[in-house]
Amino acid sequence: MAGPADRIQPGPGQESVWDYPRPPRLESVPERVSVVFAGATIADTARAHRILETSHPPVNYIPQADIRTELIVAAPGRSWCEFKGTASYVSIRANGRVSERAGWLYADPTPAYRAIAGHIAFYASRIDEARVGGELVVPQPGDFYGGWVTSRIVGPFKGGPGTMRW
Repeated sequence: MAGPADRIQPGPGQESVWDYPRPPRLESVPERVSVVFAGATIADTARAHRILETSHPPVNYIPQADIRTELIVAAPGRSWCEFKGTASYVSIRANGRVSERAGWLYADPTPAYRAIAGHIAFYASRIDEARVGGELVVPQPGDFYGGWVTSRIVGPFKGGPGTMRW
């Protein structure tokens, strides 16, 4: 798939978000994924799934069995994705700190995305640390999409200033 004129050519072992499909592809994450907030490991799994969508860094969905759900509370609001359906939000409460709407989930996603039903995706910008395969994640620019950027993912990425019409 084509991308913007400033598309970064992926190097060995890298992926370009401009090669990701639309509609998005769902696949298993072959590496360990972890989330830390307020000094607490919120999630740690080798069973995550990721969604790959054109122009977006991967979004990682973690099964609730691998999340400290006693630290997760429902948050207000819902949103709708044309591919996955209706999302609800969660906040994290740990060690005296709160991160409002730190993550989201699809309780009843559309059939193509059933594998992520009930799994939670976290915004890297609203937690203290996210890792994929031991590598520290950088949040996707902006605060709408929630993708996780590692050295293996190249863009440019949708979400930053001037990119909303891509």
